[in-house]
Amino acid sequence: MCRHLAYLGPPVTLAALLLDPPHGLLHQSYAPADMRGGGTVNADGFGAGWYPSAADSAPETAPVPPARYRSDRPIWGDTAFAALAAVTPAAGVLAAVRSATPGLPVTTAAAAPFAEGPWLFSHNGVVRGWPGAVADLAGRLPVTDLLTLDAPTDSAVLWALARHRLRAGDDPADVLAGVVCAVAAAAPGSRLNLLLTDGTTIWATTWTHALSVRVGGGAVTVASEPSDAGSGWVAVPDRHLVVATPRGCEVRSLDTGAPAAGIAAA
Repeated sequence: MCRHLAYLGPPVTLAALLLDPPHGLLHQSYAPADMRGGGTVNADGFGAGWYPSAADSAPETAPVPPARYRSDRPIWGDTAFAALAAVTPAAGVLAAVRSATPGLPVTTAAAAPFAEGPWLFSHNGVVRGWPGAVADLAGRLPVTDLLTLDAPTDSAVLWALARHRLRAGDDPADVLAGVVCAVAAAAPGSRLNLLLTDGTTIWATTWTHALSVRVGGGAVTVASEPSDAGSGWVAVPDRHLVVATPRGCEVRSLDTGAPAAGIAAA
């Protein structure tokens, strides 16, 4: 299992989001509160992707793709990232700390976020029966996608499945819902907590694991675990899809497609 977080809102430093909070991703890497049997620490690498603040990009130019930093080291031991994070502001971030499934490689390329164009993607969970359980689904992808996977991991294949539909212009909410339901049917018992952003909206799923959302102050944060004990965090029910912006959050069932109660900006 892993821990991940996405943020959209006024520019803040990466350190303020990931390293400084009392239960931010740094703390969750060595003292997670809710792993549910998926390991005890998240020490098998980490990564962060971020979008520049409006002041850093010229309005007449095309949107700048997100920057990205990934490592196969624990986040607590990477002093270079800590120095970078302290001085790097961002208006949008997706970051994760990794606990590798036993038998899967621990490499920089296996760490989330995965990226293409404006997209950043992360997976918190495990595909049961890997790799055979999803061989048929993966076999429907273009061969070049399989040959150019970031890493031979379940998370990388989930990203390839989602990316293939995003390239076709499908709605991101439908993409995540479709990937989760297809993989859950092929690999029962999987944990499929996906997180996706393009720098303007966050899409996320809960499938046998926790997720919380906080909207307020012109910002939205979606995270595996609340990063602090402050007010405003709302738990997302299991088997639900989140579509979130700084203006509010929609939650709908992955089983029925029916909308649940929305989360408005405070």
